Amino acid sequence: MSLQEIHLPKFPECWESCGNCGQGEVFVLELLVRPGSRIAREDTILILETGKVALDIPSPFAGVVRAVHVEESEVVEEGVLLATVDVGDR
Repeated sequence: MSLQEIHLPKFPECWESCGNCGQGEVFVLELLVRPGSRIAREDTILILETGKVALDIPSPFAGVVRAVHVEESEVVEEGVLLATVDVGDR
């Protein structure tokens, strides 16, 4: 078993400068996986909402989701732990 953590990536730098996309809080709009879900690399695991933009967050790993650490409607920050994936279970 090899567990890997998926964290929320850094927000685009343009959010700081222009502010058009990243207005308001960033929250989990929809979870697309749950513990036990088998995912491929680049599968979307959740969708974030910024108030103006919806962002798909892909998995950097293939494997089985062992835990989801956020909930729908939860406000999230850069770097927050989103999910744990067992990459040794294929």
